[in-house]
Amino acid sequence: MGGRLLELVTPSRLGPGFRWLLPSSWVSNLGDGIALAAGPLLVRSLTDNAVLVASAATLQWLPPLLFAAVAGALADRWDRRRIVVTVDLCRTAVLAGLTVVVLLGQATVAVVLAFLFVLATAEVFADTTTQTLLPMLVRREDLAVANFRLQTGFVTVNQLAGPPLGAALFAAGAAWPFGTQAALVALAVGLVARIRLPRHGPGGGPPTKLHHDIAEGVRWAVRHPAVRTLVVTIAIFNVTFGAAWSVLVLYATERLRLGAVGFGLITTVGAVGGLVGTVCYGWLTRRVSLGDLLRVGLIVETCTHLLLALTTTAWVALPVFFVFGAHAFVWGTTSVTVRQRAVPGRLQGRIGSVNMVGTYGGLVVGSSLGGPLAEHWGVTAPFWFAFGGSAVFVVLIWRQLRHVSHGDRSADPVERDGDARAAPAG
Repeated sequence: MGGRLLELVTPSRLGPGFRWLLPSSWVSNLGDGIALAAGPLLVRSLTDNAVLVASAATLQWLPPLLFAAVAGALADRWDRRRIVVTVDLCRTAVLAGLTVVVLLGQATVAVVLAFLFVLATAEVFADTTTQTLLPMLVRREDLAVANFRLQTGFVTVNQLAGPPLGAALFAAGAAWPFGTQAALVALAVGLVARIRLPRHGPGGGPPTKLHHDIAEGVRWAVRHPAVRTLVVTIAIFNVTFGAAWSVLVLYATERLRLGAVGFGLITTVGAVGGLVGTVCYGWLTRRVSLGDLLRVGLIVETCTHLLLALTTTAWVALPVFFVFGAHAFVWGTTSVTVRQRAVPGRLQGRIGSVNMVGTYGGLVVGSSLGGPLAEHWGVTAPFWFAFGGSAVFVVLIWRQLRHVSHGDRSADPVERDGDARAAPAG
């Protein structure tokens, strides 16, 4: 029975390395899901200033913008497993420190924001490097299957189980969520340490400078139509998303009249939508092109901001979050698979970092706008801004999304195919 369940969750064709990577990802994501609710609630318990609340999101989203390029270049140079283990051990120590500060009653807005910034910085290096592991462990034709399982775990534990658990732990005691996350990250370290990777790192040519490596990754991303389109789309849509979601805790408590546990419920409902997306994803990809999937997703996200700006009741807002959750899963799985299939292994870290810079660059810009908008014109102002900006961008990017339908075609087919042979499953 146990063997059949293991084969169902992690098919043997995905290799033994994936069987360590998957639980490590799920455990780590549970800890991150707890923090999704506990972090904003901790800041909200210390201040009701919209600018300060939004700045918590900004400081968590700023490190990827600042450090992702360096993290990606280092992931393509150094031992990737060792990077993940070292950084996650540092995260464990920082989370333990935050737990102690909260227990001692020494938490102030400035202190909490500093801890959140340090944790987000460590996550840049861990997450950027972790994304490079999967293409090294499974065959190219199995990437969609493997990403499906990773994303299913992400939706289940990070989005579905984590936030309500984090909110409940916070209600029991402000230090509990962060101590729990520290223990979960430590467990994830033990799991990822069991992975055995094929040899990797820079080739046999002369050594290059770090900024040359970063520039090579940027040039490759700019020249590849599918990757370029994805990065631009994600960056712009995260400006609008970041403006609205940076004040989500205020929107939930003031506009929808939800408490701490109710705030966690928002993410849970979105995660249930994500699970529906997991069930439907295979059916969708067999019948709808990748470009059309992304077009529909952009319309869904635009309408999400409009409906949230209009409603004042949780019973209307929660179904909107449900649909948005399904969209987020479909979009995320599609974009990651397109990128991993298109990018040569030696560039996975750097192209992933370019994507991360676009993602978090948009979030930083958006969150820096969301706080002032809410402070001056009310908590729904960021959602109106998000709706207007998204609608304009959909019109501008609509035709360019056809490039994504050809995302499997690398800019250098010889390099792509050779790289796939060099990194067999397991």
